[in-house]
Amino acid sequence: MSKERILIVEDDVDISTMLKIYFEAHGYETLVAGKGRDALDISRRQLPNVVILDIRLPDIDGYEVCRQLRKNLRTSHIPILFLTQKDERSDKIAGLELGADDYITKPFDIEELRLRLQNALRRATYESLTSPVTGLPSSRLIEEQLKQLLRGATWSMLYIGIKHFAPFADVYGFVASDDVLRYTSMVIIEVVNETGTPADFVGHAGGNDFIVITRGGKPEQLAQQIGDKFAKGIGAFYSFQDRERGGLLVEDGGRQRAVPLMSLAVGAINDKTAPFSDIREITEVASEARRAAGA
Repeated sequence: MSKERILIVEDDVDISTMLKIYFEAHGYETLVAGKGRDALDISRRQLPNVVILDIRLPDIDGYEVCRQLRKNLRTSHIPILFLTQKDERSDKIAGLELGADDYITKPFDIEELRLRLQNALRRATYESLTSPVTGLPSSRLIEEQLKQLLRGATWSMLYIGIKHFAPFADVYGFVASDDVLRYTSMVIIEVVNETGTPADFVGHAGGNDFIVITRGGKPEQLAQQIGDKFAKGIGAFYSFQDRERGGLLVEDGGRQRAVPLMSLAVGAINDKTAPFSDIREITEVASEARRAAGA
């Protein structure tokens, strides 16, 4: 089972350490930032599933962190729970107006905080905002991004699929295949951070389908680097025997058939590929481009 990732943004070391120990004991992966700018950098590089955010920070305050997270396409969907020393209505309203999902006042009951956090994660998944496997933006947020593409701005989109994923899942099971999906999302995010722009959008469309939307990046370079990085690490998900063989041997009609190691097929389209009039046309043309790339 995957570990959901919590980013704790708190400059009080005692509180952040206590929260880290508590949530890790409950099976979460935790990241800690003592400053607002560090939190923004971590969120971009290691996309959290939820942020626990103190309002009073030593550099920029929690309101500004929330504002920046909501403004960035890659982090706009992340649930945010505010922590504050104050119990003032104006503070609560200010946080909620910026898009915070919940609000809790210090000193707090840590069990209540955990339940509020679980509810925020559950709402995000239920509303189709995030994939329960990868934590990436999912169907509803992807649709919103595709609708924006119809407004005429220059854009490029990569539609990414994992070749030979189904045979791998049949042989190794759903736990291993979910690990591959998480690995793929990590690879895409790392390459987009290195080569793309902070505003580039990464989404998990479902199954083994991922998309990247860029309005100022280098789509060809992104596609090449994503494929190369994926290929370098995918062998670790196979047994030594399969890795040495270069793939799987699967039963097919009473005969054994060789299936290569997984790789990525990346279809690339842009605003000049066709005169798009609705998002269905975008996804259909992107699917055709991906099939032409081998998936």
